[in-house]
Order: sequence, then C-alpha cells, then structure tokens
Amino acid sequence: MTPSRNRSGSARTALVIAQDRLVFETVSNSFKGRRAVDEAYSIDIALELVRARHYDFLFIDLEILRGRTGGNGYKTALQPFWLAAPDLEIIVMSPQEEIREAVMAVKAGASNYLTYPLAPDEVKYVADSIYESIVMQSEFEYLRDKFWESDSLEIVQTRSPAMKQVFEKVRLVAPTNSTVLISGDTGTGKSVLAKLIHRHSNRKNGPFISLHCGAIPETLLESELFGHEKGSFTGAVRRQLGKFEIAKGGTLFLDEIGTITPSAQIKLLQILQEGTFQRIGGEDVINADVRVIAATNTDLKKMIDSGEFRRDLYYRLNVFPIELPALSERREDIRLFIEIFLKKLNQFSSKEIRDVHPDVLQVFMKYPWPGNIRELQNLIERAHIIEQSSVLTPESFPGELFENEPGAGGIRIDSSLTLKEIRQGGVEQIERLYLKEILTEERGNIGSSARRAGITTRQLSKLMNRYSLHKEDFKTPKENLAQ
Repeated sequence: MTPSRNRSGSARTALVIAQDRLVFETVSNSFKGRRAVDEAYSIDIALELVRARHYDFLFIDLEILRGRTGGNGYKTALQPFWLAAPDLEIIVMSPQEEIREAVMAVKAGASNYLTYPLAPDEVKYVADSIYESIVMQSEFEYLRDKFWESDSLEIVQTRSPAMKQVFEKVRLVAPTNSTVLISGDTGTGKSVLAKLIHRHSNRKNGPFISLHCGAIPETLLESELFGHEKGSFTGAVRRQLGKFEIAKGGTLFLDEIGTITPSAQIKLLQILQEGTFQRIGGEDVINADVRVIAATNTDLKKMIDSGEFRRDLYYRLNVFPIELPALSERREDIRLFIEIFLKKLNQFSSKEIRDVHPDVLQVFMKYPWPGNIRELQNLIERAHIIEQSSVLTPESFPGELFENEPGAGGIRIDSSLTLKEIRQGGVEQIERLYLKEILTEERGNIGSSARRAGITTRQLSKLMNRYSLHKEDFKTPKENLAQ
C-alpha cells in the first residue's frame, strides 16, 4: 500500500484501537507535536473514524483484531480498514507470549507489530521505518509508472527477484527494434511478455500478430508466414498475404519457434539478415517492416547440436534473450496471481470470492506446478465455479493436491483448539465435502441425493442450509433456465 498524502514530512495522523488508556497515551506521547493521535475502543468506532478522515497509521490491539476474524484469518479482519482507506498502514500490538499470532497478522498484510508493554522509542522507530519505506517505494513506483502503460501495471507487479530482472530487461529492450528470444516452460507467460514488449515499443500503434508455429501443419507454415501467390500450389485459388505482411509496422510473435521446418528456417534467416522476403510462387521482393519476437519451450542449443535447428538462425533470434522462470521459482507471486485471477473471475460472475483458505495457500506454496501459471489459473477458475462460500476452500480443489498434507482432506489442525473442537470441525468439513460431491453427481436433485446419503429430504435440506449449499448451484445452466 502506498499513501497518496503526507509525503512531504508534515505532521502525520494515527488512530489507536485499544481497551487500555495507557496504550493510547504511550503512542500519543511517542510522537507529540509531530502527529495527531486519536483513539477508539472498538473496530466499529474505528471504521467510522477511518471513513470520516485520513489516517496514516492504525495501531490495533491483537485481541480486538482477533475478535473480528470470524475464524477466517486476520486478512478478513483487516480488509474493512483497507476498503475504507487503501493506504492505511496497520501496526498490531500484542503481549510477548502472542508474538506468533502477531506475526500471522503481519503475514496477512499488517505492516508490523509491537509488543506490550509499549516502549515509546520502539513505537517511534517502527512508525518512522514504515514511513521511510513508503517514501522509497513511492519514488520507485513513480519512476516505474513513468515507463509502464497504465494497463500493464497489474502484470508487472512482482515480489520475485527473478521477475524483477525480467521486467527490467523488458524496460530496456522494448523501445528498440532488436529481435527478442523468450525462453521458458509451457505456461510461464511467454505470450504475455511478448505483448508487454510490443505495448511499450515504438511500434505499439502497429499490429501485434501472433503465430503458434507448432499448431500449423508443416505444409502450410511457410504460406502462413510469407504468403503465397494464386496458383503457386494445389489449392492456392487466390493470393494470400503472410503474417510478415500483415504485421507491417508492428510486431510478429513466433511462438514455439523450434518447431519450424528447415526450409522455413532459411527464409526466416533471410528476413532477419536482409529484411526482405518473397511470397511462395512470387517473384516480387517485399521489404519486411516487422519486429520479431520469438519464443521457445525447448533447448535450441541442443537442437543445433542434433542438426534440427540452424546455428546462424539461432544467433539472429538470440540478439536479446529473456528467460522466464517457472512458477516454482517465483512462489512469492502465487498470492498475487490468485488475487488477479479472483478479481477477473468476480467481474464476470455474481460471486464475490475474495481469498483462498490458508490450507490451500500452504499447499500451493509446496506444489511443483508443472503447468506453471496456466495451471494455477485453471485451478482457480475451477474452484471459483464450485465454491459456495466467500473463500476458496480445500474442498473446491482436486483431492490429489492435498494427498501429502498432514490432516486428511485438507482439514486444518489448530493446536490452540480442544480435541472436542477439532473433532467437531473435522466432522463439519467432511460433511460439507460429502454433500457437495453427492449434489454435484446428482445435479442438485434433493430426492436422489438424500437417498444416496441415507437420510430424509428434510434432513438433507437442514444440512444444506447449515453449510450454505443451494441446489441451483449444482444444476447445469440449461437445467436452471428450464425452471
């Protein structure tokens, strides 16, 4: 979060939520003369104050914050403040023996924590450190935003050092006409990166044409790339322009470049060396006013050694190489991707799913992600369709994701609960998962679902109400329209 006000060093404001008056006095005295400090004794009152005026900092007692989690984690309790004031910096205050809980609140998005009894110097140090980091981040974002187009800012957000290097390379090469070779596993976002380069290039007003070389039959690939004249081969009933002509003045993105035929490699080399080409069956020499970005998920150097790919073409393509890391190498961005995917899915749905269950995130951080970002996106989309609550729970994901996790079925083990409470929570999770499976298989039919469960329809209805399950959600769209 980056505050939009009070960056000039002027007096800054804070709000303290605590039951103990001494806590407020300590915070207030720590910055006397430099900051106006208000107090509140409950979250509801604090939210009214936050909506009514601007605060830079919020100091909140951990016990008060925990009372608003509703069992859904600290992020749920913190969100109302960020909805009211997106730039609010939140500092949690807790007893020494509850530091672990305070750290969990920080992981959920709080800026930092303090322990009781509060020390004035520590309060001042923590607040000033947060403020200085905000200023530095603001300066960085200002410089970054001066380059990136506004519709690209969501894409270039990253917490991964490897991806920060990638975006720095994009920033350097985009304004040039140099050929770029993007390498990376399937699903890492090579086409997204190619579009990003085009969008920030001097050719951004020209077309961006994409061709997946591996999806085109070998006999048609050269025609797709270079075009053909009427009658040049059987079936050529009219002249056809190739992608190099269609992309004139813009960018041509050649995905899976390692799949192109030897003859196509020769013609592509000619274009990159001389800037000219001819249509199949044609005699006219055509100038290629195109910037080429190529991508591959294979090791082109190994293909060169085996004679499958031309060495001279490789060097022409590899003028400016960019290697995209696999998702398993940038796990810091998994939560960011989840937020982006949920935001987009919510736009086209009546649902408002705001987060994932901590158990799901824990599994995601360990999973190897062979399908990379595309696999993550598909899993989130599937879970979004199935999920009935406001948080994506383990039940909405394939069971194999949780096979190696302690606690069968993704049941969360909280050692702070009693054995009775753990048992009850486990039973509820299993019941809900069981009912969702049956209702899904029976397409929301109450009668047949009740029979399979060995209970009455009345009992099933009560359980569905208890777990917020609705039969309409398990029917196909056609069945719902027919009702």
